[in-house]
Amino acid sequence: MSTTNEPADPLAKGTFATAKQAWSDLFKWKQRVVVTNEFGEEHTEWQDPEPLKNPFSLFAQLKAKDWLYFIVGFLAWTADAFDFHALSIQTVKLAKYYDRSKTDITTAITLTLLLRSVGAAFFGLAGDKFGRKWPMVLNMIILGLLQIATIYSKTFQQFLAVRSLFGLFMGGVYGNAIAMALENCPTNARGLMSGILQQGYSFGYVLAACTNLGVGGTTESWKIVFWVGAGFSIAVGFARMLFPETKAFIEAKKAGKANAAPGLFWKETKVMLKKEWRMCLYCIVLMTWFNYYSHTSQDSYTTFLLTQKHLPNAPATRASILMKTGACVGGTIIGYTSQFVGRRRAIIVAALMSACIIPAWILPEGERSLSASGFMIQFFVQGAWGVIPIHLNELSPPAFRSSFVGITYQLGNMISSPSAQMVNAIAEKVNITTSKGEKAPAYGPVMGIATAIIALGIATTTALGPEKRGRHFENAGPPGVDLMAAKDIEEGDDSDEKGGARAVEVSESGIEKK
Repeated sequence: MSTTNEPADPLAKGTFATAKQAWSDLFKWKQRVVVTNEFGEEHTEWQDPEPLKNPFSLFAQLKAKDWLYFIVGFLAWTADAFDFHALSIQTVKLAKYYDRSKTDITTAITLTLLLRSVGAAFFGLAGDKFGRKWPMVLNMIILGLLQIATIYSKTFQQFLAVRSLFGLFMGGVYGNAIAMALENCPTNARGLMSGILQQGYSFGYVLAACTNLGVGGTTESWKIVFWVGAGFSIAVGFARMLFPETKAFIEAKKAGKANAAPGLFWKETKVMLKKEWRMCLYCIVLMTWFNYYSHTSQDSYTTFLLTQKHLPNAPATRASILMKTGACVGGTIIGYTSQFVGRRRAIIVAALMSACIIPAWILPEGERSLSASGFMIQFFVQGAWGVIPIHLNELSPPAFRSSFVGITYQLGNMISSPSAQMVNAIAEKVNITTSKGEKAPAYGPVMGIATAIIALGIATTTALGPEKRGRHFENAGPPGVDLMAAKDIEEGDDSDEKGGARAVEVSESGIEKK
């Protein structure tokens, strides 16, 4: 089919050539798109971005079952975040309970983040091979049980051991939840839905903070928050049991006859890694920056309010809740606008805006001022994050959306795992004079300097990286489909030739449109 769009140079090959082209494309309003015609021939052209649609009309495009998959994916990610933040927002309580320093308690956060990549690899590959359903069910129920095990940890060593095991299973949630929720969404609604979906993380923080506010500031009250988190995770696991595998995964698996080729799963995995290793490394670097971004700016924030700003438990918790409310709003709005302005532009502007707000974030005194500045900085921090679910899905090899997204995200988490511990350790070694004339750990300056460096790192990395906004990955089957299709063609299986061509097409780099 002929097109009236202006032709463009092909996608660059190689690391430096790709970075140079990406930087140049950032300042062009039109998007470089790889187009495949009905004969399988490819060319590259410039296309105008699709105009933003009314969000309510985008919501209306999702069918009832699509909403079901999305909501359960959102709740799984929310429960995952609740379980994680149940510890970070109660660092002071846990330090008193186990008679340890706050830095010692944040060792548990480091261990949790360090081991999440292992769980992401296991459950991500299981999700790509066997489907999104049962890996998620198993994941969520075990998470809940490990929350209960945390409550019954009598010694600090037992506590650390359970939180390490918790990290293994926590890592498996993100990839399957994101893939399940977004693969059923219409293409032009994915920016908006990505922004909402990512805010399950912030919403989980808000729920954990509200629970912490409700149980009060007594030392023993930390256990109640963990009981709530355990019930939440197990409930999501049972909810996922009640409806079937996603239609997109089932149809793609049938089309590729992946069940008939058990050895092709690992063969195609090796082919993908050989072909896409640069993309894998890029996404890991990007997610390392992003995980430092969120953990540095939020994990020690409640501790900062309690120690440096002298707020009691209730006002500090309320300020934390409003901070993460800003995250929910920002992630949704900026994720939505990325459908029009582009994934990379949205991320870069949000990151730079967050850097500009840092002085207003750490300098004010009093609950109201700190709540307002916390709301604004997290509006942009999580605004940038709101683009990530769909950006990673579009950058990933189509057949590996669950494992690629989960593994790159959690490897970034692993590398950034010492973030909270580093902030606490540096802050506790450097004292500043507070507004009351007292000496206190320098949480504000440490978080501010670190967040500024990270925001600039995100802007630079994103500016030099690829973008595949609008990529059509919904027809790609599980790993093994491409090689099975190629095998069928070699054997002269005409009935599968078209399906094989389709699978190969959506596996190519670039944005595939017919």
